[in-house]
Amino acid sequence: RSESERRTAFDQWLHTYNHHRGHTALNGHPPATRVPNLTGQYS
Repeated sequence: RSESERRTAFDQWLHTYNHHRGHTALNGHPPATRVPNLTGQYS
């Protein structure tokens, strides 16, 4: 209904897509599993 609502919904969708939704090209794993040091825990 508004730009603010769209941005909030998109952020939630993007997180789900990249961190929780399995992808067939990645053998059922989400894309985030392919990114080294995603959480910035290592330098």
